[in-house]
This record gives sequence, C-alpha cells and structure tokens, in this order.
Amino acid sequence: MHLMRVASLLVAGSFTAGCVKTPATSPVPQTEKRLLYMPRAVKQAYRNGTRSADGRPGAAYWQNHGRYNIAISALPPDRSIRGSEQITYTNNSPDTLRGLVIRLLLNIHKPGAPRGSGATEDYLTSGVHIDSLTVNGEPTPWDANESNFTVHPLHLRVPLLPRDSVRLSFKWHYDISRRSGREGMIDSTTWFLAYFYPRVAVYDDYNGWDTMDFTDVQEFYSDFNDYDVSITVPANYVVWGTGTLLNAEQVLQPAILERFIRSLTADQTINVATKAEMAAKRVTTQSPTNTWRFRAADIPDMTFALSDHYDWDAASVVVDDSTHRRASVQAAYNDAAADFHHMVQFGRHALDWLSHNWPGVPYPYEKTTVVQGFAGMEYPMMVNDESYADTIFSRFVVEHEIAHTYFPFYMGINESRYAMMDEGWATTFEYLIGSADLGKDRASGFFEQFRVDRWMSNPSPLEDLPIITPADALRPQAYGDNAYGKAALGYLALKDLLGDDTFRKALHAYMDRWHGKHPIPWDFFNSVNDVSGQNLHWFWNSWYFSNNYIDLAIADVAKTGSGYTVLINNVGGMPVPIDLQAHFGDGSSEAIHKTSAVWAADQRTATVEISTGESVQSLSLNGGIWMDADTTNNRWSARPPK
Repeated sequence: MHLMRVASLLVAGSFTAGCVKTPATSPVPQTEKRLLYMPRAVKQAYRNGTRSADGRPGAAYWQNHGRYNIAISALPPDRSIRGSEQITYTNNSPDTLRGLVIRLLLNIHKPGAPRGSGATEDYLTSGVHIDSLTVNGEPTPWDANESNFTVHPLHLRVPLLPRDSVRLSFKWHYDISRRSGREGMIDSTTWFLAYFYPRVAVYDDYNGWDTMDFTDVQEFYSDFNDYDVSITVPANYVVWGTGTLLNAEQVLQPAILERFIRSLTADQTINVATKAEMAAKRVTTQSPTNTWRFRAADIPDMTFALSDHYDWDAASVVVDDSTHRRASVQAAYNDAAADFHHMVQFGRHALDWLSHNWPGVPYPYEKTTVVQGFAGMEYPMMVNDESYADTIFSRFVVEHEIAHTYFPFYMGINESRYAMMDEGWATTFEYLIGSADLGKDRASGFFEQFRVDRWMSNPSPLEDLPIITPADALRPQAYGDNAYGKAALGYLALKDLLGDDTFRKALHAYMDRWHGKHPIPWDFFNSVNDVSGQNLHWFWNSWYFSNNYIDLAIADVAKTGSGYTVLINNVGGMPVPIDLQAHFGDGSSEAIHKTSAVWAADQRTATVEISTGESVQSLSLNGGIWMDADTTNNRWSARPPK
C-alpha cells in the first residue's frame, strides 16, 4: 500500500508516526458504547475528546491551518506554469510533527501515476517540478523520489511543536495538460487552473496525515486556509477565480470595469465583455502582461480560469434577507454555447433557492463563476461545466455543482474517504431543487434515471456494499452508487421520516456545529439523534452500514372488521417509505403513505391498516425514487368471486 511505501521515507517511521501523539489516558465513556460500527481510529478521537457523543465538536477539537501567498505565471502559448509560494503552516494539534506531507496533485499526469482509468498521450505530462524549497528560511533538498506521485513526505530537521508554525517556500513549474478534465487546457488559449500549487496535506484528529493518492476517481480533502494569489497572464486575457478580485481597476479597461461593478448589484444579466470586445482587445489593460490578484480566507482551495476569447456575463442575487447581502454570479464561455447565455440566471436561481429553501443557509461566499469546460466539477466559488444542447439539463448540472458549496466546502468534508457526505447531499439538493423547477414527477424521472436505476437493475455484489465503505476502497461503479444515489435516498428517507421542520432543525444544527471544521459521518448521525431527540441507530445501521437494498413485497392481505390489514415484507432490508395504492370496488382509490418509521420496531415486516367499508380489489406498491429491485411481488388482486 502507498501508505506503507511513503512512510518508510520518514526518519520517524510511518506518516501517522511522523509525529509524537499525545496518548489517551481516559477510558471510552459509557455514551460511546454505541450500536453503530465505529473504526478504531474514530473511537480514539472520541476518547481524546475531539468529538462528542452528542454530535458536537469535542472540547479538545482542533484543526491545523495554513496561510498561502502564491504567485504564478500562465503565458499562452507557452504551456509552462511557473509559481512561487510562501506557506505558514500552524500546528494546532497536541502532537509534535516530525515531518509534513506535501501534496502535488498534478502529478496525476505523470506516466505511471496511480489512476482509476487509462490516460491518453494528451493527458500525460512530466508532472510538477520543485525548483527550490526552503524551510524556515533554510534551503532544503527536495526528494523527487520517482515512486512518489501525488503524495510526498517532507522530513523536518526541527520538529514542529504544538501551537508552533513552520514557514515553507516553494518554487515550482509544470506543463499544463493538453487534455482538460478537472483542470487543463479547455482550448489552446482557455485554461482551467486547479490543484496547481504544492500544499500541506490535512493532518486531523482521527486519521493523522492524509496520505491517500489522488487517482482522479475519489476527490479531495483540504484544510481551511487563507490565500493571496497573483496570476500573471498576457494582455487581453481575463482571469476568473476564487476569492475577491483585488485590482479590477488595474487590469480592466474603464468601460468593462464599470459594467463589472454594476453587475455586482444587478438582477438582470450584464454582458461584461463580449466576444467582439475580446477580439478587439477592448477588455483588459494593454500592457504586455497583467497580474490579477485574488484573496480569500478560511477556504479549502483556490481555482482559476483564463481566456482571451470567452464571453463574460454577470449579475447578482440576494442570498441573505436579514442583511440584504448579495452574491455575484458570473459566467465565462464560448459565444457559440447557447445554453451558457442563460447560465448567469441559472446560477442566480440556484443561489437563491439553495439559500432560502434547502439547505436554507445563506450562500456563504461572495460569488460563484460558471466556466464552460469539460469537468462537470465544483470548486470553491467556481464551477467547470460542459455545454449541453438541452438547457434543462444544463441547469440540472450546474445546480448540483453549486450545491457542493455547502458540502464539501462549507463543511470541510473528507470527500475522498466519505463521499456520501458531499456527493450524497449535493444529489439530495439536486432532487429537491429539481422538484421545484420541473415538478416532482419529472424530477423523480431524472433522479431514477441518473441516480438509482443502475443500483436497482444490477444485482452485482459491488452494488450492495455499505455506503459507509471508505470511498478510496471502491471501484468507480460502487463509488458512483454509494456516493450519489444511495446516500441521497437515505437523506431523503430521513427527511420524510422526521418531517420537514425537524429535518431542517437537525440539518441546520449539524451545519452550525461543523461548518469550517472537518465532520465525519458519526458526527452527522449523532447530531441528528441529539437534535431530533430520537435514537435513529436502527435507521443509520440499515441505510449506511448494511448491505441492504430496496425490495418490498406485498405478503398478505386480510379482511378485518374495520377494513383490511396488509402485510409488507422488507425483502431487501432497506427501511424505505411505503407507498401503497389501493383500488376499491366502487371505483375509488386511495394512496397510503408510511414513512420509514414503520420499520423501526421490525425491519423485516410491517403492517399497513386500510380503514374502509368498501372491498379492496387491488393493491400496488410504487416507491417512486425508492425504486424496487423486484417489482414482481409489488401487486395484489382480489380473487374473482366463484
């Protein structure tokens, strides 16, 4: 395993032993003796008091922090990106760190790098080259071990003590990949820059150093850091990016600057820069190069796009009614992309709806920018989305990506290990906003097609792995199910079970407790239990810790004095809502809905009472988005009279 290989490079031993851990002396409290499976490392975090059994951060909770000052140059047609940075990394942990872990995520492009799929020649590069490194001002050799790819150990000559900091200075360069995915060349003069800088990996209270290789399948885990980034590009290139643009008046011509400023308070889309203006060189300052400066605080990453021919649209929307705070919505795209001419309004709608409905938390950032690319990918304040002929699908995709603002960015999720905590929630919000946009029936059709059908129609053992399975252990097929559809179905079943008021209260409490921190699944489960006043271990166990799947069956129908009793078997074991349609002898019908609470006492068998004086002619189960793996046992008809 990669953990064992790179660990041997540290003088002190393994990565997690590249520190002096503060020993735990207290026993596991009684409240920690829970019904849910808990990894040993997570149990230790509870013993150490960094996490609490009521779902809150513990009294001893900590997380580390970095301040990044970065300067890069991107000068097309030269593909070489050159950068320098100063990092001040603060150790807030109780542990003495004998080494750090440095992430070079763009080494995913190196030949031989571990990847979830193959790579074309256009995708491959020679990776990231570290030109120089200093630690606390002292020149330090960089170990360019060819067996390391996206994760590199860095031994510290002087260990980093608790509550102390270390200063790192890097100079580096790399060639941008010709093939664009999450980052790279969208076209010859339009580039998307993501994961472009050396960074210190997360060191946390339950896992130690995050040493997971980035394979382009599972995603990311980042600390909340402060960034000041300068990007030098040729004249006539616009740069869009995360954070506050600090020097718009220095890089934009007056007419463009005026439109940009006006867009920050406008509801209607403003064409900040058109295709014709870009071609006529009337957009940016006409010096040989321009340096664009961006700054952001307490954010997990910074991402940028640059182009010399993309259209630039912008408007804004009120995201916080109490303060009347607006967020900017911007779009950068090829003029020929018809759907992107609507993208600012799609983005405004997403920010408005997500802020005021679900999750119902004001959008926390100053802006979002949607860039036409090829990734279908989210970043803090940025989205890189494809163009589609169907504008409804374009809106569907961008709503999902913008929903990621809350999970993983606002919440600091370890999405590379617990993807159900970010993709699952973005998929939940995707369905809820889609129901508002398109109506429940059409949104449900989308959801069933894209999020559920593969799970239900494929009986492979890979499809039924527990959602809690660490995402880095999953192949793409199982990863897609567990991270997206299955997890979202569980959250939607919880919403149905608790009711909107209690669900909202529990969700907001969890978000209030953990935003800007690093929650793990047990923090969510415990927080919902705490706020709802219910022990939902039976629900969590079945949905997130079991191999269950969805398969309900009508087992028996019995006449009673007041109507009928219908026995439902839970063949698959998953506690989903029951939706039973009854048709009566007089031609009438009734839809009967039972939340997942019906399975709390017995997760294999439930009864549904039908109060009626009419004869029941037929019954059918229709779970909707909770699609049934075997529909042959979902119907019952009364025997015709002899």
